[in-house]
Amino acid sequence: MSALDASADVYVQKSDNLDELQAWIRSLLRRRSQDIGATIRYADMKLDPVNHRAWRDGKEIVLTAKEYAILAYFAKSPGKVLTRQDIADNCWKEPFETFTNIIDVYINYLRRKVDAEFSKKLIHTVRGKGYMFEDRG
Repeated sequence: MSALDASADVYVQKSDNLDELQAWIRSLLRRRSQDIGATIRYADMKLDPVNHRAWRDGKEIVLTAKEYAILAYFAKSPGKVLTRQDIADNCWKEPFETFTNIIDVYINYLRRKVDAEFSKKLIHTVRGKGYMFEDRG
């Protein structure tokens, strides 16, 4: 198994070129610093990935850790159909039986918290496929 298949971001072969290695390190540090604390915004939704907080139209939405993980995954993939398996793979660390309705239960929790008070809905069901986070306004 290669290092990249084992979830490494970058693989640098052994080299005597110290300048090249330092350039790689600087590049990775720049990329990492841009990811840390970057607010995620979509439509009237704002997410704070550092503190796991969310707001819609300026109103804070209190979420559990799992609800936040799912909402953040949606917000990073707007307009894309996410299957239950996609959501399970990206939001659960422990495996579970995917034929259960746990994903649907959490989507229902999110809809109550994220969409219920607003005329414009962001979480949509794509029949037979999964869910989509999309601003259809």
